[in-house]
Amino acid sequence: MMRTSNNPWLHRYAIFVALATFLLVVAGALVTSSDAGLSVPDWPTSFGTFHMPRMVGGVMYEHGHRMIAGMVAILTVILALWLWRSEERRWVRRLGSLAVLVILAQAVLGGITVRFFLPAPISVAHASLAQLFFCIMVSLAVFTRAGWRWDEPKIEDPSQPPLRRIAVATTLVIFIQLMLGAAFRHHGMGIVPHAAFALLVAVAVTWLLVRVSSDFRDEPRLKNPAILLAGLMLVQIFLGMGSYIEVLQARHEPQPLPPMVTVTTAHVAVGALLLAVSLILTYRVYRIVGPPGRAIADQQVDFSAA
Repeated sequence: MMRTSNNPWLHRYAIFVALATFLLVVAGALVTSSDAGLSVPDWPTSFGTFHMPRMVGGVMYEHGHRMIAGMVAILTVILALWLWRSEERRWVRRLGSLAVLVILAQAVLGGITVRFFLPAPISVAHASLAQLFFCIMVSLAVFTRAGWRWDEPKIEDPSQPPLRRIAVATTLVIFIQLMLGAAFRHHGMGIVPHAAFALLVAVAVTWLLVRVSSDFRDEPRLKNPAILLAGLMLVQIFLGMGSYIEVLQARHEPQPLPPMVTVTTAHVAVGALLLAVSLILTYRVYRIVGPPGRAIADQQVDFSAA
């Protein structure tokens, strides 16, 4: 039988780091929403020193974002070391190491955005890598849960195309949509591609919900996250419309600092949650549902060699 995690404190810590990463994503969105990306004009120092600057105006957003990023980096290193010390599965340990590399790359991209005055391609890459890092941390929180394994008996998928394929496609289109949203916020792309791809996301999420509700209605481990995913999608659609109006108003009537919690910031936050729920649902589909015609739910299978 495949080995699983048996350390509840490691799992709790992984959840904590994932939540801290979500806070970092929201902090980054606040920087963009408040147009505070160059409020601290240098990097890695702040106004030429490593001392705490006065947390006023845009500095509060930008330097606060840097402080949270530094905290998450430290938490990530601790998690990676803990995994190498306690986790028996080599692929989980390697995922923890990858998380460290990704957040270091993220820090470098953040520095480049400041030093080169917020170039759109680098800013979009910075935002996209943040979502990828969040996916890694959510994955580690899932995989360190006690009893998590890939080789448990599967339920047969009665329909085509396979639910596995639909779940993966849904997660992928959500991630691409978040990249397009970052491009729009950083003035690297117009609204049309972003809005058109939002329709594709809505179709994918709806298709996934219909398939789960029709073929796996008695499996709450799939049905509940599918319903949550659809609910988040509806919220995201309304936030997207509000965000577009807010961005247009800001471009025509710029204000020194918008409110801390803006519609655009909420739009980014819900987008990250949408991606996380879709990713978790995809993992559960691969864990619970087998390929069409290859169910093993009623068979005695020996996984001792896995």
